[in-house]
Amino acid sequence: MSAALIGDFNNWNPNANVMTRNEFGVWEVFLPNNADGSPAIPHGSRVKIRMDTPSGMKDSIPAWIKFSVQAPGEIPYNGMYYDPPEEDKYVFQHARPKKPQSLRIYEAHVGMSSTEPMINTYANFRDDVLPRIKKLGYNAVQIMAIQEHSYYASFGYHVTNFFAPSSRCGTPDDLKSLIDRAHELGLVVLMDIVHSHSSNNTLDGLNMFDGTDSQYFHSGSRGYHWMWDSRLFNYGHWEVLRFLLSNARWWLDEYKFDGFRFDGVTSMMYTHHGLQVAFTGNYNEYFGFATDVDAVVYLMLVNDLIHGLFPEAIAIGEDVSGMPTFCIPVKDGGVGFDYRLHMAIADKWIELLKKRDEDWQMGDIVHTLTNRRWSEKCVSYAESHDQALVGDKTIAFWLMDKDMYDFMALDRPSTPLIDRGIALHKMIRLITMSLGGEGYLNFMGNEFGHPEWIDFPRSDQYLPDGKFVPGNGNSFDKCRRRFDLVSFTSAYVTNSVCFIFLRKGMSDHGCPRLLEVVIVLGSDDIGDYDGLVGWKLGIVLLVL
Repeated sequence: MSAALIGDFNNWNPNANVMTRNEFGVWEVFLPNNADGSPAIPHGSRVKIRMDTPSGMKDSIPAWIKFSVQAPGEIPYNGMYYDPPEEDKYVFQHARPKKPQSLRIYEAHVGMSSTEPMINTYANFRDDVLPRIKKLGYNAVQIMAIQEHSYYASFGYHVTNFFAPSSRCGTPDDLKSLIDRAHELGLVVLMDIVHSHSSNNTLDGLNMFDGTDSQYFHSGSRGYHWMWDSRLFNYGHWEVLRFLLSNARWWLDEYKFDGFRFDGVTSMMYTHHGLQVAFTGNYNEYFGFATDVDAVVYLMLVNDLIHGLFPEAIAIGEDVSGMPTFCIPVKDGGVGFDYRLHMAIADKWIELLKKRDEDWQMGDIVHTLTNRRWSEKCVSYAESHDQALVGDKTIAFWLMDKDMYDFMALDRPSTPLIDRGIALHKMIRLITMSLGGEGYLNFMGNEFGHPEWIDFPRSDQYLPDGKFVPGNGNSFDKCRRRFDLVSFTSAYVTNSVCFIFLRKGMSDHGCPRLLEVVIVLGSDDIGDYDGLVGWKLGIVLLVL
């Protein structure tokens, strides 16, 4: 077995920079600077590792790569050596905000945060979305899909390059600028980090990195998650621990994230991954043969590292099992999270929305909202990104269904279904925020009852069993957030009179503001108003 570093810098010559294997089994190579002092690998160079494995020759992206890109027309990603000159590196201007006593989290996905059918950028999110989040009264933003993932429709959960921010939305410096701006606004920035599993992609991920299935993962069936179609880490390997612990510190140190929401913690802690298992509270369910002790130890280690280096950092765990000691500090024998994500609440609301109003039991609702361990802090939510995906329904859709399309405008009569839906939509969020825990989370757009579901662009495909799964023509139409629905301008012209209807977004309570009407006489060029160009205004008679 052999390995070599290849790339633009050595014309992809596998004999130029051959690697050696040290006493710990790690392949390494040292490249001194050039004679003129310039780095041996220029900034922006594409790099890969060529490995001669028992199963054949394989080119892989370095596991610790800081940035990876996909060239137009190419399927696999290429690792990119990202090390700009000192004078070009981003310098943070603003200190981290203090940890809020009560978290109010806005869950966001940068790529789908545009009103247009496109992949949005870190820069646009910084300029357009962050001010909206601040104005709505949130004190934290939780950003999804940061770690590079070759499959966009995975929502960022099938990670291929753990140390690299997604290049779809911009450069590492663009992401740093976004976080710096959030700190300027007083917003805590949490990262939705994925350490529970990895993409099974062999072209540009960790899977079969050295030609075997066990370098980072369990071998055989234990290393494969059948529901997620992904690989499962072996937390008993020292190099896996080193890799993941370093990864957590990297995002806190380099990008100034203020904490994490750990995805899929239940899957980590049990060998059955919480699938087809009903947790009743019996302690044998938590501390038995199904417990992955190595994974629990890793969670204790990473939480100890996070809070040891950054005492103000926040760690939220996504756990549905109710693991005891989950939010007890590591020094006291606990797993060490600050908050548990209260996942049962969203399921309860969906269950109730399928019933008649008169069948709702307030005692049942209050029990679900307050059912948590003594002194355990929880982040509650009525709905998150999970409920917004295609095939599911948001609360607004459950309440108002297709009436949302025809009877939500302010210039036409409402219906009893809409009136009831809006009232319950606000009440459900209010009671969840009030009783559900010490923190509250909302997925972007759901604060105003965003219509439609999320459907990532996808092509037609045939499954291994021959079943045909239709795509959506790779459309981005349902993979965006229609903020323009609560903040837009329209005009109606009759003869020489122009009526301009200004829908000016939402109040601080998340409700649509009253309609503002501008009547213009003598306009000879009907263009736009309030941010849209082209008006030759006549006389403004009335503003309501």
